[in-house]
Amino acid sequence: MPTLTYAHYRDVPEATWRWPSFSPAEIACRGTGAVRINTEALDRLQSLRNRLGKPLIVRSAYRSPEHNRAVGGAPASKHMAGTAFDIAMANHDPVAFEAAARAVGFLGFGTYPRSGFMHIDLGPARSWGEPFPTPPIPFAVEVPPAREVLGESRTLRGGGAAGAATVGAVGVEVLQDVLAETQSSIQPLVPYLDTLRWVLIAIALTGIAVTIHARLDDWKRGQR
Repeated sequence: MPTLTYAHYRDVPEATWRWPSFSPAEIACRGTGAVRINTEALDRLQSLRNRLGKPLIVRSAYRSPEHNRAVGGAPASKHMAGTAFDIAMANHDPVAFEAAARAVGFLGFGTYPRSGFMHIDLGPARSWGEPFPTPPIPFAVEVPPAREVLGESRTLRGGGAAGAATVGAVGVEVLQDVLAETQSSIQPLVPYLDTLRWVLIAIALTGIAVTIHARLDDWKRGQR
């Protein structure tokens, strides 16, 4: 396994860092700032992040020997080799997380429900710790970003129609007043513009009604 060690994470050349979801500071020793880059371990961590599609909160990655002793780590902890990560479960279903971690090649698993994290490493294959309790409410399903949901919402569509029709009606009324003061040859158009203005007002009222209905409906479906 190719590894590179730096006295401080700020010494890591930016051009050599190829894991976009993580930074050297996240992988560095919390006690000394030193970092040991194990490329295979980080490749698998990035694959896990891609597979899950949500952030991984790294509680602990590389540990220098002195920091490992200070926190009571195992004498031969995989953290000192840069092949182990403690990941917070605050934003993950532990069952789904472990399955995904196994799928990308992690072999060692330690569960710490009281501290809220799971240890994963490259092996050998083993497991320890207490199981995470089953939550009373299933883990929330990922929802698309707000801008995507709002883009599909009838609230915006109805509001847009109402706004456009209102502006159009005001514009027609202004034009009608202007034409009423012009030459008599143009005046026959004024009644038609009056009809157009009322049509636009009707569209605006319809848009407002659609907006109100859609807002209530979107709220019920959890889209607002």
